[in-house]
Amino acid sequence: MISINRKTFLSLGIGLLFSALALYFTFKNIPLGDLASYLKRINYFWIVPSLAIALLSYAIRIWRWQIILLPVKRAGFMKALHPLTIGFMLNCLLPGRIGEIARPAIYCKRENVAFSRVLGTVAIERIIDALCLLIFFIYILATISLDTSRDVSFAGYRLSPDDLGRLFTITLETSIALVVVIGLISFSKTRKLINRVIMKLPDVLPFLTPHARAAIRHSVFHKITHFVDNLSVGFEIIKSPGHLFLCLAQSFVLWWLLGVSVWVLALGCPGIQITILEAFAVEIIVCFAIMLPSVPGYWGLWEAGGIFGLMLFGVPSEAAAGMILTYHFFHLIPIILIGLVSATIIGVGITQAAHNVEEAVHCEEELEKEELCGFIFKSDSP
Repeated sequence: MISINRKTFLSLGIGLLFSALALYFTFKNIPLGDLASYLKRINYFWIVPSLAIALLSYAIRIWRWQIILLPVKRAGFMKALHPLTIGFMLNCLLPGRIGEIARPAIYCKRENVAFSRVLGTVAIERIIDALCLLIFFIYILATISLDTSRDVSFAGYRLSPDDLGRLFTITLETSIALVVVIGLISFSKTRKLINRVIMKLPDVLPFLTPHARAAIRHSVFHKITHFVDNLSVGFEIIKSPGHLFLCLAQSFVLWWLLGVSVWVLALGCPGIQITILEAFAVEIIVCFAIMLPSVPGYWGLWEAGGIFGLMLFGVPSEAAAGMILTYHFFHLIPIILIGLVSATIIGVGITQAAHNVEEAVHCEEELEKEELCGFIFKSDSP
């Protein structure tokens, strides 16, 4: 049963309001009459195969997460499906991308594993996605001829191929930094060094008494090192070349499928003639656009990125707006519905999912106590 309390209802209302405002500012420069007329001329038959291909990419996401979860706890397809789809559903309905945190929170609560370990798997998943998009982006820039002098202006934004290059550089630098951090945490020698540094931090606070330092070290910094240790378990997949290669292959396939999904929908949109590679370029530009802070469902940023991408390939703004709005709407609603079905099946309401993080942290503290007791027991054993 899906339960929504007053606080969550208010959050949903605010999210819908900001989404409506984002859409208004995105489409305010396009005559609504022309947009409505274009939407009537779309052949909606092509939505069915486009959506089917997109849903197949989500099945691959679930399979990939199952593999990344192996070092934490082996998960069946359905056990991975429900937290993942609920997480995507929450990203569509609530602000702050809470679904990225709710997914590991739901999984760890149901499977009785540490929250930070599952959170590590989500971080690895995002890094793999970023690396795949960067590789695809390099391939597209090397394959598709773009006029670097051409700028596209839409809804107060301005985009040029040079801007795409800067987005690529920022994403690359961020990904490299995260890969370095994950590498340092994943290997025991560097992780132990990091933990020793963390445990020494209270000593650099001269205004604290020795008793206060000891108390802070135990209550705060010990938990931080435990969190780091658990994260490393979620990163274990990088130590398995076979599993890591499979996850990378799955990522390439799922992102390519999303590009094909865009191309298939374009077949039913009058005035849009793009190749599969150009459709994939549009999908990547949308992905870069929604990396920015956005309203629930990425309304506005999704449309702006998609319209920018299509206009770079000579698509008129009205046709670009109509296609991207159609693509976004008909691909977002099924994800919300599937997430709601998953929430109903496992008995997690929207309110409960949003508050599961607090419960997951409490569960992690209990697991930490159990692990400590187990360590003491083994130490005392002959």
